[in-house]
Amino acid sequence: MDTANFFLQALLTADMTIRVSVVLIFACLAGLFSERAGIFDIGLEGKMLISAFFTAAVSYQTGYIWYGVAAGIAASMVFALIHGVASITFRGNQLISGVAINFLASGLTVVIGHAWFKKGGLTPPLSYEGRFHEITLPFADALRDVPILGPIYADVISGHKLLVYVAMLIVPLTWWLLFRTRFGLRLRAVGENPASVDTAGVSVVRYRYAAVLIAGVLCGLGGAYLSTSQGAAFGKEMTAGRGFIALAALIFSKWRPWYALMACLLFGFLEAISNLFPNINVFGLFEIPVQFTQALPYILTVVILAGFVGKAIPPRAGGEPYIKER
Repeated sequence: MDTANFFLQALLTADMTIRVSVVLIFACLAGLFSERAGIFDIGLEGKMLISAFFTAAVSYQTGYIWYGVAAGIAASMVFALIHGVASITFRGNQLISGVAINFLASGLTVVIGHAWFKKGGLTPPLSYEGRFHEITLPFADALRDVPILGPIYADVISGHKLLVYVAMLIVPLTWWLLFRTRFGLRLRAVGENPASVDTAGVSVVRYRYAAVLIAGVLCGLGGAYLSTSQGAAFGKEMTAGRGFIALAALIFSKWRPWYALMACLLFGFLEAISNLFPNINVFGLFEIPVQFTQALPYILTVVILAGFVGKAIPPRAGGEPYIKER
């Protein structure tokens, strides 16, 4: 492979890595907010799925993308509220609540979708107005011929859908909110030592609900990206385990926003490799089959969850319902 061809393949891989990482970034940051406040959330998959469905369904019916996005976020927030009521108000088991969220979303999207569109749980393809489209950043075309930096700016940084840039902006916003504001300080304290925070007169319940609802918004954006940017309709189980991969990325990043971005890009890179190079020839000696490359993100997920990648210590009050002492 000559240098020009290698550079072109590298650009394609970087571009696809960013595109497929967006859903993981939204879901991972959603889990970060929730778990930093002490609420484990394995229902990320279900919230993204219900959001993807309602985003596609409403966008198709109205022909207007923003109505669909609003509906998707609202649906995700309703599921987040259910998780909050079960975990915070009724002090139920957070893991069981998350599993229930996933099953509920999986069933509801099929039942409602079949009743609504008669397409076996799918939605019809979205119109041009019902989808997001690529955005060309300023001077992208003019700078394309500049050696090395021009193609990187024009083909990797420019030309993405709006939600890609939103996801990239939310990472520093999350860092600033969690580590540079009073809200973030209290939210992290709620996840570490809720009794002390309560003693100081801060409402643990209010901060935990705030974190859960923020997670709902972010999952809503992730689901909306799936059905209106990465795809152009809703398909059954189209989240394909990305909520669980995001949880693995969250553990890998040790609940830190910038590390979360890097972990999601790593998973996205593996998925991009499997999409672009399904059969990899290793120095002409043997060929790695497509089944293995497609399984790489999931294999890495299992490795991380099995605890082979360092020690990750979650927030100390994570998973524990808070009972106020009288």
